[in-house]
Amino acid sequence: MHSTTGRRDQHTLLVIITATALAFVLFGFAVDTPAQVVRGIGDIVFARDLVVTDFVGVGGLGGAFAQAGLVTLVACLAFRLTGAPVNGDAVACLLLLLGTSLYGKTLLNIWPIIAGVALYAVVRGDRLADYVSTAFFATALSPIFSVLVFTTALPAWAGIALGVSTSVLIGFVVPPVARRLFHTHAGYSLYNMGFVAGVVGAVIVAVYRAFGLGPQPEMAWTSGHNTAILVLLTICLVAMLVAAFVCDRSPWRAYARLLRNDGRAPSDFLAEYGAGAVLLNIAVLGALAVGYVLVIGAPLNGPVVAGILSVIGFGACGKHALNIVPIVVGVVLAGLLKPLELTDPGMIWAALFGTCLAPIAGRFGLQWGVVAGFLHASTAQVTGVLVVGLNLYGNGFAAGLVAAVVAPVAAFLAHPRRTPGTVDEPVPAA
Repeated sequence: MHSTTGRRDQHTLLVIITATALAFVLFGFAVDTPAQVVRGIGDIVFARDLVVTDFVGVGGLGGAFAQAGLVTLVACLAFRLTGAPVNGDAVACLLLLLGTSLYGKTLLNIWPIIAGVALYAVVRGDRLADYVSTAFFATALSPIFSVLVFTTALPAWAGIALGVSTSVLIGFVVPPVARRLFHTHAGYSLYNMGFVAGVVGAVIVAVYRAFGLGPQPEMAWTSGHNTAILVLLTICLVAMLVAAFVCDRSPWRAYARLLRNDGRAPSDFLAEYGAGAVLLNIAVLGALAVGYVLVIGAPLNGPVVAGILSVIGFGACGKHALNIVPIVVGVVLAGLLKPLELTDPGMIWAALFGTCLAPIAGRFGLQWGVVAGFLHASTAQVTGVLVVGLNLYGNGFAAGLVAAVVAPVAAFLAHPRRTPGTVDEPVPAA
């Protein structure tokens, strides 16, 4: 893509995401009074922060959505001030941040990990702009800070020192670990940072458990806000659809080419197909994700909206309608064959977040996508035990394991006569 067009598309996407985050803030103040919103944000920031803690149940509907919008606005400002590229990964990062700030990330707990990533960049002598997306992705483990500071029996000063130092250390080690672990799944899971956070988080939790500081998971899951949240999501998706045609009068042409992409990471739909096609893809994915939630009768709350935003965010770097549907079909099939309800929180997340396995369907065919989704539905229910709810991308951890098993088998069966070690070699991490 021409550099001038690329810069314009990046600017357009940053403006749209900023507007979406601002819409979340305005929505918060529309559904609750300013006093309730401010009090709710305070309750969220100082909450015990374990998965699944629906912030709607902690700070109210207004406080939860306003807090999520503010976190994302700060991140958009960081991209703007540092000059970091707003490529496909950045679009996914920002929309995922908007979602996960509804159930885990706060205006307070994200900063120590971000500081750790920045420290890594400084030590390497690299530009900070090259690590902005990595830093905000790495906040998957930000609940560790909240747990250590607010819920341990340690003196306040000790809890703060432990929380800050542990989180900074996590941020410092995540970039090199992410590069190495990418090769485990070879780009067939789009949530590489979820896999990394699961591995790093398991080590951290094991150490603290040995010293008697292991937290216990708690659940906060709300319902009863479907109408209001559906209105917000509809407005956002319609706005993105309109923006697609503003950017490109015939975005379906590039979108048709996008649908033929297998989605394997690293991929950047924004650079390859332009803002119009990406926004059209996002709108279609959003409609599919919201439609699935409504069809199964699940509530629209903080964690579920986060799952929807994870689907549409990666519409800029890997997901599209053709490669996510087989994954969801596999999860649904698992739910029908096992004593699990599709409306159970774990199964809702498996269907939405599990679409990170879309490249398997895209590369090896629909049947392998169904297999991956089926296996993911079970794997995602047990991997959270290793990090006791402290990894906000828990499905990414499970998906990395599934991809590491399914992709090599599918590749071998597709090309059984190739020399071992040459079939689908991992591509370099972005």
